[in-house]
Amino acid sequence: MSGDGFTTRAVHATGEGLASVRQAPASVPIYQTSTWRFSDGDEFVDVLNGARAGYAYGRGYGNPTVDAFESVLASLEGTEAAFAFSSGMSAIHAVCVALAKSGDRIVVSRELYGGTYSLFKSVLPRYGIVVETVDPHDPEAVRRALPGAALFYCETIANPLCTVADLAVLGAACRDAGVPAVVDNTFASPYLCNPVDHGFGYVVHSVTKMIAGHSDLVAGAVCCTASTRDAVRRVALDTGGAMPPFEAWLCLRGVETLELRMERMCASAMALAEMLAGRPDVSAVHYPGLEAHPHHERAAKLLRPGLFGSMFSFEIEGGVEPAARWCEALEVAWIGASLGGTHTLVCHPASTTHRQIAVEERRASGLSDGLIRVSPGIENTLDLLADFESALGAL
Repeated sequence: MSGDGFTTRAVHATGEGLASVRQAPASVPIYQTSTWRFSDGDEFVDVLNGARAGYAYGRGYGNPTVDAFESVLASLEGTEAAFAFSSGMSAIHAVCVALAKSGDRIVVSRELYGGTYSLFKSVLPRYGIVVETVDPHDPEAVRRALPGAALFYCETIANPLCTVADLAVLGAACRDAGVPAVVDNTFASPYLCNPVDHGFGYVVHSVTKMIAGHSDLVAGAVCCTASTRDAVRRVALDTGGAMPPFEAWLCLRGVETLELRMERMCASAMALAEMLAGRPDVSAVHYPGLEAHPHHERAAKLLRPGLFGSMFSFEIEGGVEPAARWCEALEVAWIGASLGGTHTLVCHPASTTHRQIAVEERRASGLSDGLIRVSPGIENTLDLLADFESALGAL
């Protein structure tokens, strides 16, 4: 190294002191860097243009830690590739912008997470993209709407009423119409369902939730083919939103226990849903594991045998006030945003996750004033049952 000034040595000694490690680490290293050093300008240009393998810059040009997470997620979803984002919403936005341009029409399910609804209702129309909503459980309506559309979008298990899409029917309809099929698989996770097996070419996740699983990061991902990943990546290069390396490392840590967490959370969801379904102060329970659920048989075919998801919602008689009292009476479960983490979380969709939807439209879609969404964590199931029953006693 030329130059012996104090600051010169402080800046450059770190890079020159990197050890050559022969043993493989148990944990993927965090490449916490935004830029990379090149031997010459030609190498720099080649890497930027994809003519030579390597890394250049953190905004979508790749990072070894992020690559490792994308690789494992693609493997779990059964797709060729994946691209990781800084949030689930940035992943959804990138897919839509990659597939649709001004003047195009897209067809979307009317059963959507509030943030996704807001993207389709308020943001994409500003780009000149026409958004048409359909009932995803009406195959003929979907088929009529598809011809000429730039994409179709739905959720495997809808947030928050936990209806279940017939992905095989919807995927076939999209294939017949030549329309790219996009699905949000967050609620199911790749452990319960792989939509690519049912004809969906793009699988999006809010990785924040089940996959990362510890409520300590915000991230998203798109799983797709290697060629379609390029289009999604180009959007990220131009608009931002690529996943940083530390979040990728946390995601790698979380995904290792995805099966274990989903097994416990699904079991707790079933036990809680069954208990609530027998209560006189509960007017409805929305969980596909219950035989009374309209999509119980569909869920049994679509999801991993014996498991029906870790999310459910239920309605308390009397509307907003008793629903709020029940939430506030909980001691083990927390009132909070998000889902899929180790802690049990409850929320009131009408005032939180779906607040973007007009009152009349929200009620018409089945989101009642007394609806509560529940994300069981990994606590002891008996403790959760006692906590929920105690809170009901406070009504």
